[in-house]
Amino acid sequence: MGVANVMEAIKAGCHGLHLTINGMGERAGNAPMASAIAVINDFLPDVKINLNEKSLFKVSKLVSAFTGISIPSNKPIVGDNVFTQTAGIHADGDSKKNLYFSDLMPERFGRKRKYALGKMSGKANIQKNLQELGLTLNDEELKKVTARIIELGDKKERVTKDDLPYIISDVLDTDYQQKVFVKSYVLTHSKGLRPSTTLSLEINGKTFEENASGDGQYDAFMNALRKIYKSRNLVLPGLTDYAVRIPPGSASDALCETVITWDIDGREFTSRGLDSDQTVSAIKATEKMLNII
Repeated sequence: MGVANVMEAIKAGCHGLHLTINGMGERAGNAPMASAIAVINDFLPDVKINLNEKSLFKVSKLVSAFTGISIPSNKPIVGDNVFTQTAGIHADGDSKKNLYFSDLMPERFGRKRKYALGKMSGKANIQKNLQELGLTLNDEELKKVTARIIELGDKKERVTKDDLPYIISDVLDTDYQQKVFVKSYVLTHSKGLRPSTTLSLEINGKTFEENASGDGQYDAFMNALRKIYKSRNLVLPGLTDYAVRIPPGSASDALCETVITWDIDGREFTSRGLDSDQTVSAIKATEKMLNII
């Protein structure tokens, strides 16, 4: 029985409803309580229901956890994406006296509006997430961060609010004129064989290639890099610390921040890289180092 049938049954004078949490039930399921309650409250004002709408989402998540049956992200009232604004124009409308106001406001059901970060993000989406984190950026910084989030979205990488501080640090840590480019690399790691890297590096418009092995993929990358710099009678800084962080509560596809501390003639400095792959994020941090020295 669907929500439409529930409405007709009430109009016909029924005294009770058999509803389900998350629409679970035999075959395709039965009428979901969340949708039915919302429709009754909105369209049958004479019918009184002794149920707190704010509890619907919590109960739905609890049942989902116990049964192991996930809630579709687009499920009315309780789906994760129901109150998520993706397009920047909608986020901007929320800032302008709730331009897109409707009776189905998230607060009514004990929820909050979210603002997705990805390839459709606008500055308004990012501003909303920054406000929740208590962060402020000027227009130029916001423009750079927006471009980076759109770039990540185009690569189909999931971006969350908790990724924002890492993205900001990565984007704003670029106060240098880039003369060294990691043009290409091949990272090889096969069982029973030492990891190896083939590296193509551009320095002041000239391209160099080298291959090396190492104790790990990043170690192999650094060994290839040292070969290139040694051939040009240049010395690389020493690596003194290597820290990897991911946003709290992230999944295995989270963005990864690598912060490397370098030492050159007793002077320490750091560089950072950001990517969904730990080795790649370290390589990005290393590329920044090459443009700082």
